[in-house]
Amino acid sequence: MKILMDTCVWGGVKSALETAGHDVIWSGEWETDPGDEEILAMAYREDRILITLDKDFGELAIVKGTPHCGIVRLVNLSGRQQGAVCLRVLELYGDELATGAIVTAELNRVRIRPFSQP
Repeated sequence: MKILMDTCVWGGVKSALETAGHDVIWSGEWETDPGDEEILAMAYREDRILITLDKDFGELAIVKGTPHCGIVRLVNLSGRQQGAVCLRVLELYGDELATGAIVTAELNRVRIRPFSQP
């Protein structure tokens, strides 16, 4: 899968995802932060699932109707837990994400909001 990781996601997650065969860009490696709207737009243009800790992306997608290719929001996870949870979410819910779902993942709980037309 093609992934764009937001700056707030621990950088070590990138190597875990790449080792599993995913194509990953991490915005933490960019010189400047273009802002949430541009990050979500870039993920959409490049057909990438966005992984973030920031709930603002869900608001952009749901309230403003900003197009996206799936969002994974990680909640209350340490940096070390983020990689394992991401891998599990991508494995179990990749089909839903591919259709534009928003997945909120905690250590022992996952919520899925299926894609809906604005």
